[in-house]
Amino acid sequence: QVQLVESGGGLVQTGGSLRLSCAVSGRTFSRYVMGWFRQAPGNERKFVAAINRSGGATTSAESVKDRFTISRDNSKNTVYLQMNSLKPEDSAVYYCAAADLTTDSQWLAADWGTLANYDYWGHGTLVTVSS
Repeated sequence: QVQLVESGGGLVQTGGSLRLSCAVSGRTFSRYVMGWFRQAPGNERKFVAAINRSGGATTSAESVKDRFTISRDNSKNTVYLQMNSLKPEDSAVYYCAAADLTTDSQWLAADWGTLANYDYWGHGTLVTVSS
């Protein structure tokens, strides 16, 4: 059974930074594409960023492209989301997700902003940005 556990959320002022972590257990971490999504109250869950299995390729939403960075450490079974220049509109519950791939070519073929492409989800960590 695969488990994803997010951490690192909290309260931060506008312009501040946070680093979220997501620890994965249960199967070989390096087989997964990892993604981050967020959901604000009353809104749908939205894509933030994704990273391929080796960590050599990433994609992210336009709204965070210049401020957030996704990375992974396959030796620690952990994916990170470094968030800088935070804004109140970044406030949300942040979820990590894992997609089980059989080949690296699937990274290019799939839309990693689509929730249905992910197989496993964490329970989320709350980020609140005060104005």
